[in-house]
Amino acid sequence: MVIRRLMGEWSARLFLILLIAGLFAAILFGRRTAQAVEIHAVMPERGGWLPGNLTAEVNVPLNLRLISDDVLHGFAVGQQPWPAVDLVPGQMTELTLTFDEPGTYTYYCTRWCGLNHWRMRGTIEVKGEENAPSFTGPGSQPPFMTLGLDLDQPHEVEVDLDRPPSADLGEKLDFTIPTRFATREIYFEETPYQFWQDLREDPGTVSLSDIEIWDLVAFVWQSETTLESLEFGQRLYDQNCAACHGENGDGDGVMAMPETGDYEPEVFGESLMPPGDFTDSQKMLGASTALLQGKIMRGGMGTGMPYWGTIFTDEEIDALIDYIWSFQFPFSNGEL
Repeated sequence: MVIRRLMGEWSARLFLILLIAGLFAAILFGRRTAQAVEIHAVMPERGGWLPGNLTAEVNVPLNLRLISDDVLHGFAVGQQPWPAVDLVPGQMTELTLTFDEPGTYTYYCTRWCGLNHWRMRGTIEVKGEENAPSFTGPGSQPPFMTLGLDLDQPHEVEVDLDRPPSADLGEKLDFTIPTRFATREIYFEETPYQFWQDLREDPGTVSLSDIEIWDLVAFVWQSETTLESLEFGQRLYDQNCAACHGENGDGDGVMAMPETGDYEPEVFGESLMPPGDFTDSQKMLGASTALLQGKIMRGGMGTGMPYWGTIFTDEEIDALIDYIWSFQFPFSNGEL
């Protein structure tokens, strides 16, 4: 009888210990998996993403309930492989995100929801181990900062082109680009106009006309890209840039501010200047690839140009710049 009583007491104690341990485990597990946030998307003039700043933990699922309160919006997280999702007005869309690196991530709207669509930005601060590497986007210090470029400095040059430069004609010229010019650094850091000047001063181009040297410039710039990159860049441009900069790159997109500058601040927000015209040779031929990269990453000061540095990957920015250059130097096979 004594033995049975002792065994019964030990069984009861063991059961109680297991029960308490299970409760603690359930609490801890629940804390790491039950995180859920409801986000409402509204027109930027009414607040954009509500809330606009989230927190999460590394390797802990973040459950989102996304709801559009007015028009069709889209939701995507920058520099991540997850596909964008559409938010139909009045319908809840559930989404689960899991981040494997700490850092700050940007989420944004992928649907042109109004004139201030570019304001639809939010952040997710992902916390993790103190010594874990942090996600910071493409490079801890952008190249334009390393090169000391002033993104807001005017860069117009005096050029007078009778026709667009032709990479096809440049390739057929009886002239070999000197090795010292055929480098990635030249393409990235020099402007087309600077490169034209370098070639104009080369003794081997004495017999060439100015426009023929521009053909050589077009050939070199085109040699730095591929048809695949241009097609990729065109898709990115059509999805994210054409509404302001125009389908043909001339700055007359459907969301562009009127050239007169007569606009209502509550409609156009902080936009003070019309979108850049990529067909303007005097401005574009005085810009370097590094400068364009910086403008895309940082956004335009005093314009409606949003920042893309935390949204596009390095590969996407490169492809987008390749396509933007095609407005000055049309691709030779004419497929774009």
